[in-house]
Amino acid sequence: MAQRRTLSNRRLKGQVAMWEQRDAPKTEEAIFSSDWDGFSHMQSVHGNDPNYGRPMAGSRTEFRGKQAGVHISNEVVALCRTICELGTPLPDGSVGVSFGLLFEAYTKISSKVVGILLRARRQKLVAFEGEMLYQRRDDDVIIRLLQMPDELEADIERRQQDLASHPSKAKH
Repeated sequence: MAQRRTLSNRRLKGQVAMWEQRDAPKTEEAIFSSDWDGFSHMQSVHGNDPNYGRPMAGSRTEFRGKQAGVHISNEVVALCRTICELGTPLPDGSVGVSFGLLFEAYTKISSKVVGILLRARRQKLVAFEGEMLYQRRDDDVIIRLLQMPDELEADIERRQQDLASHPSKAKH
């Protein structure tokens, strides 16, 4: 039995050695590697640097962030179109819809109605009273569509073209 365990341990050690040799190039930059020399190979970024808190240019993280931005912008456009379709003309020339009606209709499209509304308000595409809207309590609050997001659609198209030529796209 002891001889069998020894053979098994030798095989295991051999497998581990083979894996270490195979993966050595990948682990040179790994933090937990014995060869890692700290952050000396990375450039230092300070709090007043415009790149502080942003992913490295050309990285996959930057690519995913840009993809997410395009996706959210598309949701804002869809929300504005829904408001336009459901709404009625208001005396000031804008189109308005009650939050209750919009919530019921738009939740079939997306469950993030309030978050998308807040984003659209930051972009000055819609207006409504209050900081936050809550289902049932704010059903009668009117959401006004201030402008159709034509400029936003053009920006989305430009950003999608930029994504198609992003350096990390070739790495996938």
